[in-house]
Amino acid sequence: MQQNLLDNANPIVHAASGAFPGSSKRNLKNRTVRSLWTEEAGESFKSAAIDDKESEEETENTEEEEVEDIDEEEVFDLLRSITDPEHPLTLEQLAVVSNSQITLSKNHVLVEFTPTIPHCSMATLIGLSLRVRLLRSLPERYKVDIRVKEGSHQSEVAVNKQLNDKERVAAALENSHLLGVVEGCLSTAGRRGKEVVTV
Repeated sequence: MQQNLLDNANPIVHAASGAFPGSSKRNLKNRTVRSLWTEEAGESFKSAAIDDKESEEETENTEEEEVEDIDEEEVFDLLRSITDPEHPLTLEQLAVVSNSQITLSKNHVLVEFTPTIPHCSMATLIGLSLRVRLLRSLPERYKVDIRVKEGSHQSEVAVNKQLNDKERVAAALENSHLLGVVEGCLSTAGRRGKEVVTV
């Protein structure tokens, strides 16, 4: 019988930084990601406003909060609980992703990730999982770039090229086996830093 050999049979497990407390500007617990940036969220406030001046000012303030840009913490929160394709651990626990490896500008998100070993054969799958999670979670106005952290992988140029080529990503996601692996990695992403309690 052929054994399934792991690239990194004994990875270093790091302590998770804890559950995401929410942005210092607002708490996202009970809001859906898409409604934060759409005009639809603000429209409901407009239609419910009463004509007195105080109510209108309050509505405008609420509306401004609704369309506020995201920050690095929020992006990290979306990615931290993705499961590694090789181990039953999160990318945060393996220090593959961290808040410091995320850069945001106006409509651009850059995520650098660090594979656990320089010859990790799962680097492309990890990057694909990161890309799919962000494409599904962020508004379409954001351009997403995923890169292997410089010097952390022996094939970083090739991996980066694959991860940022739209046609290659689309072709990979048409492969039912690869899509199944990506979906498996993303199945824990909704935890957003919270540990699963088993009874």
